[in-house]
Amino acid sequence: MKPFDANGNFHPPTGADGGLRRLAVRGAGVTVFSQGVVFAVQMIATVVLARLLAPSDFGVVIMVTTVSLLLMSFGQNGYPEAVIQREKIDQLLASNLFWINCGMGLVLAIAFAALGPLLARFYGDPRVAPVAACISLTIFLSGTSVLPLALLKRALRFSVTSTIDVVSNVVSVVASIVLALAGWGYWALVAAVVVRPLVQTIAAWCLCAWVPSFPRRVPGTASIVRFALHVYGRFSFNYLTRNTDNLLVGWRFGPASLGFYKKAYDLFLLPANQLLIPVADVVLSTLSRLERGSAEYKRYFLNGLSVLAFVGLGAGAMLTLAGKDLIRVLLGVKWGEAGHIFTFFGPGIGIMLIYGPSGLLHLSLGRADRWFRWVVVEFGVTVLLFTLGLRWGPVGIASAWSASFWILFIPAYWYAGRPIHFGVTPVLGAVWRYVLASLLAGCASAGIIHEIRPLVGAPGIPGALARTVVTSLLFLVLYLAAIIMLHGGPDPLYRFARLLPEMLPWTKSRKSISPPETAPPGLESVPEEPVAVSGRVIP
Repeated sequence: MKPFDANGNFHPPTGADGGLRRLAVRGAGVTVFSQGVVFAVQMIATVVLARLLAPSDFGVVIMVTTVSLLLMSFGQNGYPEAVIQREKIDQLLASNLFWINCGMGLVLAIAFAALGPLLARFYGDPRVAPVAACISLTIFLSGTSVLPLALLKRALRFSVTSTIDVVSNVVSVVASIVLALAGWGYWALVAAVVVRPLVQTIAAWCLCAWVPSFPRRVPGTASIVRFALHVYGRFSFNYLTRNTDNLLVGWRFGPASLGFYKKAYDLFLLPANQLLIPVADVVLSTLSRLERGSAEYKRYFLNGLSVLAFVGLGAGAMLTLAGKDLIRVLLGVKWGEAGHIFTFFGPGIGIMLIYGPSGLLHLSLGRADRWFRWVVVEFGVTVLLFTLGLRWGPVGIASAWSASFWILFIPAYWYAGRPIHFGVTPVLGAVWRYVLASLLAGCASAGIIHEIRPLVGAPGIPGALARTVVTSLLFLVLYLAAIIMLHGGPDPLYRFARLLPEMLPWTKSRKSISPPETAPPGLESVPEEPVAVSGRVIP
């Protein structure tokens, strides 16, 4: 793709009014499908590597990546969102952003390599220092691919970016397995961390035909940098929130406990990684092309939230019931402690999924400053809960995670929707039936399974597999039945069934697709006239 024309203007088509929904739905389908492929590849790697390496091998690498990922994300969080949501961007402006990002990436990479000995002293493990030196390469490599990937996403070329994601993950997984089989231990995991951004960078520049020009003074550069810094500031606080647990567990309980905890945490994040994160850029690209605060804007958002609640809350409840046995099946008996920890993560999975999109309201409105202020509150509440839960070990930290999302859900949407007078009533109207359906189906499934004594007492991996399959199928039937009962009919299932074929990447595009059919419950009161946006900032 050539992102800019001869005059330096961004020119790839991004969809006319009638085709925006089609491009958005197709983009969501492609990204979710590609994430399914990535998940399958990573699951194979997890199953194989868990049997080739010790929990402490994973723990050593996690000790380093807990810090390195924050620095590696300097450009990955801020500049892509700024490029995607900005009304106009040209060759000179994009070039300035590229050089700024690469320069900061190089400085941060050198700084992190120098930080390695201090991390080794903090954790009391000398292996940390050389691992940090190697992983510092990822900070610079990741920064070089940010702008070409952002330009591809701005043009809604999600099939291209998804392909890059799949290929880079496959190559890194193959490298790690080969090295683990060769007896490289934790260095096999280090290789996977470095190879992925290397492949991603090469592929991004091959598929985005763009040569940055030399930096020069261009109007708009400062405003984009400010926007990016707000987003990265928000990400940094969010990252600290989501990694303080690793620091606490690694510091207090050592690398083995951290290895168990991290595997449970990875399963906790699985629904978000498969459902929420892949479509975030698609949703942001779509909402940014609609009039902020209009009835259409709210309808798109709430319809998407309703679909996410339907799938995500069901997946979350199912994993809560079957996750402990699923970890034993996939990773082996020696990872049983990770399954025990996951039991306390489970209640937070569903609410985490419908909490996450509140951030997209901030970004699509151009209010990264409000998003940053909110994450400071989020950080304070979550770390306080971590502190209270630490006395109970890793299970206490897992419980704190679950509690944090339930406590923050309503305040988060109230604050995010204030600039457009959104309110929390439409949000609750879109999701409450799915929350109740997952709760009813989950409790009923747990009660029924508990009474099947031969199944509960079945030993070993075969027993765990049998419980996983039976529990999942029973929950699915009860969940769908509860949804039909609470909605007074199967309309939500029909709407999802009609949407699913449009998301499939191999389905032929139709020339025109009507707008979203009906709004979720709670949106009926939204006025048809555009709502004024108070204090909206568009860089």
